[in-house]
Amino acid sequence: MSLTRVIEALLFSAQKPLSIREMAAAIRGAGGEDAAAAGPNEFARVTEAEIAAALEQLKIENVQERRAFQIIEKAEGWQFATDPAFARWVRQLFPAPKPARLSAPALETLAIIAYRQPITRADVEAVRGVNIDGVLQTLMERGLVKIAGRAEIPGRPLLYETTRFFLDHFGLRTLDELPNVEELRTRHLPMARPLAAPPGSVTPATTDS
Repeated sequence: MSLTRVIEALLFSAQKPLSIREMAAAIRGAGGEDAAAAGPNEFARVTEAEIAAALEQLKIENVQERRAFQIIEKAEGWQFATDPAFARWVRQLFPAPKPARLSAPALETLAIIAYRQPITRADVEAVRGVNIDGVLQTLMERGLVKIAGRAEIPGRPLLYETTRFFLDHFGLRTLDELPNVEELRTRHLPMARPLAAPPGSVTPATTDS
């Protein structure tokens, strides 16, 4: 029995992505009551580096043997996924309506949050030039954006950041995989100005349609 086959069995059985640490714990912990019947655990001292190497070997095998599935790394770990080449057939098993696409204003707002997080609503509005209350609510309901705390400035406004689901949805492992991430994170963008009007006054703002 090889380590690659053990890992393949774990990924096949798991209901969620598995991190290398989770795989290592499962492999090392095998035995116990089953030890007498199955024999000693030959992988009891497996290292995370050995598991990472076995995962790469599995990826190569799947490509070379042209299997209908592949092993992919996501933000939460590794898992099996159908090769995109078979998508049109597999899709027939899941005829549910496709989720509504994000609007252009929602995508623009999401991009600003992704590149400049954590960021306040006012600073996003300063970049976009419009009120984002409705768009921000939509992004939070979709699970793409969440509250990250409060800014240490007067009024302590809420800070917003993207979620782990955001990474999975766009096929990213980390935020560093965003296109041109360093350039866009350092580029100067407009910021909200402190309110100069008396308390209680309201300045009209344009709203996304």
